[in-house]
Amino acid sequence: MKKSESKQVYEYLTYLEKERRLSPHTVKGYSRDLEVLIREFSSCLADLTTHDIRRLVATLHANGRGGKTLSRSLSAWRGYFSFLIERKGHKHNPCLGIRPPKNDKRLPKALSPDEVFQLLEAQETDGKGIRDQAMFELCYSSGLRLSELASVTMRELDLNDGTIRVTGKGNKTRIVPVGQKANVAIRQWIKFQKNLNKPITHLLFPNKNNQPMSSRTIQHRLSLWTKKRGLGQNVHPHMLRHSFASHLLQSSGDLRAVQEMLGHASISTTQVYTHLDWQHLAKIYDKTHPRAKRKNKS
Repeated sequence: MKKSESKQVYEYLTYLEKERRLSPHTVKGYSRDLEVLIREFSSCLADLTTHDIRRLVATLHANGRGGKTLSRSLSAWRGYFSFLIERKGHKHNPCLGIRPPKNDKRLPKALSPDEVFQLLEAQETDGKGIRDQAMFELCYSSGLRLSELASVTMRELDLNDGTIRVTGKGNKTRIVPVGQKANVAIRQWIKFQKNLNKPITHLLFPNKNNQPMSSRTIQHRLSLWTKKRGLGQNVHPHMLRHSFASHLLQSSGDLRAVQEMLGHASISTTQVYTHLDWQHLAKIYDKTHPRAKRKNKS
């Protein structure tokens, strides 16, 4: 990568982080996408055509890149060229109008209500256990992303009102309910911290250095809980979010409300849970409808 190109990429990534306030995870992904683009066309970015970009997308797809990954790549490239046009005098954006190849939608995994009960219905007495129960109850109760769960602060909680203010992707804020079980578990965790006679940090779930817990640590703690509860499968925090969404949709049928609580920018993202709901209904049909099952042939 030329020094001038490296500087422009750095400026763009800094713009995404500081001005657009995209997550570090997204910025890192965009950085990788731009490396691919510049490695392929380092000498002629200003002369690229839509055909060139389509050819690169087709090549990457043939090499195993999925539609979701290529969609992010196109978003990174499109945004980069827009940035160059606005601030560096480039003339055109060769990524406009290009759509990524479609992926078969993979349904997110969700726990059944009984499995959630098995996972969360316990009485913990040690500090880590009380903290973990509060974390996982809140994650399932309010449908939080892992990054949102790790960064929850005390001032964002209103336990009397039973709500929490969450800042999610794109720095968008939403207010979601905190269920009774989560409310009780969080109060127990706060009470436990106060009994330690240590200063209460602004974070709800701090690590030992009073910083947000890492995603890896939260995932590890939930994995330990899964084994301890004998669920027989690996449960990760995003499964609790998926379970929240599918159970809420099964009960209410209100797709728009689920979209708001999940913080999805587009309802099409939320619509995947209608497929989960259909799976649930199909299983009930197969078990109960007198015409659902074929008789065994004699």
